[in-house]
Amino acid sequence: MKKIASLTLLVLSFLVSFAQTNSLDSAWVRENYYKTERMIPMRDGKSLFTAIYIPKDTTEKHPFLIRRTPYSSAPYGVANFPDAFWNSYHRLYLRENYIMVVQDVRGRYMSEGEFVDVRPFNPAKKGLEIDEASDTYDAVDWLIKNVPNNNGNVGAFGISYPGFYATMVALSGHPAVKAVSPQAPVTDWFMGDDFHHNGAFMLMDGFGFYSGFGKPRPVPTTANARGYAIPGTDNYNFYLETGTLKNFGKLMGDSIQFWKDLYAHPNLDEFWKARNTRNFVQNIPAATNTLIVGGQFDAEDLFGGWNLYKAIEAKAKNNNKIVMGPWFHGQWGGRGDGSNLGNIRFGSKTSEWYQNNVEVPFFNYHLKGKGDATKIAEATVFFSGENKWKQLPQWPPANAQIQNLYLQANGSLSWGKPIISNSFTQYTSDPAKPVPYTEDVHLSRTREYMTDDQRFASRRPDVITFQTPALDADVTLAGPVNAALFASLSTTDADFVVKIIDVFPDDFKYEGDVIQPNRSVGGSYPMGGYQMLVRGEIMRGKFRKSFEAPSPFIPNKVEEVKFYIPDVAHTFKKGHRMMVQIQSSWFPLVDRNPQKFVNIYEASATDFQKADIKIYHSRQYPSSIEVQVLK
Repeated sequence: MKKIASLTLLVLSFLVSFAQTNSLDSAWVRENYYKTERMIPMRDGKSLFTAIYIPKDTTEKHPFLIRRTPYSSAPYGVANFPDAFWNSYHRLYLRENYIMVVQDVRGRYMSEGEFVDVRPFNPAKKGLEIDEASDTYDAVDWLIKNVPNNNGNVGAFGISYPGFYATMVALSGHPAVKAVSPQAPVTDWFMGDDFHHNGAFMLMDGFGFYSGFGKPRPVPTTANARGYAIPGTDNYNFYLETGTLKNFGKLMGDSIQFWKDLYAHPNLDEFWKARNTRNFVQNIPAATNTLIVGGQFDAEDLFGGWNLYKAIEAKAKNNNKIVMGPWFHGQWGGRGDGSNLGNIRFGSKTSEWYQNNVEVPFFNYHLKGKGDATKIAEATVFFSGENKWKQLPQWPPANAQIQNLYLQANGSLSWGKPIISNSFTQYTSDPAKPVPYTEDVHLSRTREYMTDDQRFASRRPDVITFQTPALDADVTLAGPVNAALFASLSTTDADFVVKIIDVFPDDFKYEGDVIQPNRSVGGSYPMGGYQMLVRGEIMRGKFRKSFEAPSPFIPNKVEEVKFYIPDVAHTFKKGHRMMVQIQSSWFPLVDRNPQKFVNIYEASATDFQKADIKIYHSRQYPSSIEVQVLK
């Protein structure tokens, strides 16, 4: 009986302990961790402020998990701990006794030195020359030698801009760095991330971000800089009334260096190439394991996740894997459970599944020798529409076949080439009345627009629409999308926005939904006939031949405009329709093209003009959308 009682007490003690660590609170963190703050010296004599959270447990040695950030390592002070340690999945790492390290990058907040946006990687550094990779190397080397009870293994992660710094950790070459996870990583700020897409300037994000973030910080500080206070509550009106990019330059002022850099480099030149991390990933050591993570509905750095992975696969020799879930920017990192985005539901808590089944096992295996991360697939990708994770041996999948969806007369869309001659659809693009990117009236850019209902756009005369009949079987897209439009303009320039849309059946509704005829009395959003944005992308027409050397259109001459649309993992279910929308503005998400061949950063109000645009769908000019269909 005594043995049974002792065993019962042991089990109860274990269950109580497990319950406590499974739902950590601030008291548990402070009881089991202590914090130290250090100015870690760099090779050029500058020092970087670093917060180090160390487990009190000394029964074994512990690995480091580092996040380098330009967004502050707050809270400052050794008595203060970040809420994320108990309010997010980071508690899983504290439960595993990781040494958690957060560092202010050079020139930000409490670190010394000069801050440089997306500081270029220098593969041929000599002597005291620095970059973000060398700062990482020096920080890692100091941590390994000075923090007690560490096991000599270092991992790193970061979302968005910290994702860029995570890539630099992988490029540091320090032998202690074993596992790195760049997440929604800033990768290429001209071709697809944050501030440009195919050369088009993402005005709303750029202005909203840099009016605060870009302010100079002459001395170390713990204070945040405030951005420009947009008046009113309607960003569409504000951006339209402000007008030209020259006017936004006046609002920004003369002190924000990177804003001036944006204006000074309107084309893809050496400035941008030096800041494209894909150009340097061949320098990642073979022993550094990488896990690239991103969200398929990320409004900021969707491009970076897909394309950093592809670049590492093509150029590096390390163990590299990718996870893409149905998430907005950073949603997998504790900003919601990943079960929905806007009106679209994904059927499960996808963020929690990822945290428990991929990220934590990845670091545990490579930094602690715990578990078996070899079971993590090469590509772990969530397919919206069917709402299922797929573990794939490669991306794109080997059984994905390239097919073309062709625009047809009368607004139809099909797999066969058009057979009609001289067939086109025309619309007039007026920069004085640009197409909004979403139906809502709001101040800050929404994240939900990435899955928003596009019925509002379908009803505009400056948006043209093509759709298939109702599908008689599921169609799954798995891979990159490429637009090939044949177009003619009445002017010398224009933008082209292509949207891939899933049209739901007219009688569709989610289980449990109550649809009221009059929305004012409540009820669920009417999902019948919903036009879900699956993927949208813009192309600045003057870059159709070269991003380095733009060229004007010859009015009324038919030309091909080809461009990449970020990869898609989506199943169009039986009974749904596939739709393509085309338009020439997406405002204020993207700045307005004057539709005149000029340097848009220097354009005047008188340069803006209407353009009559023809999109051809004829035997001679078969406009199409190239997709990869999973067989």
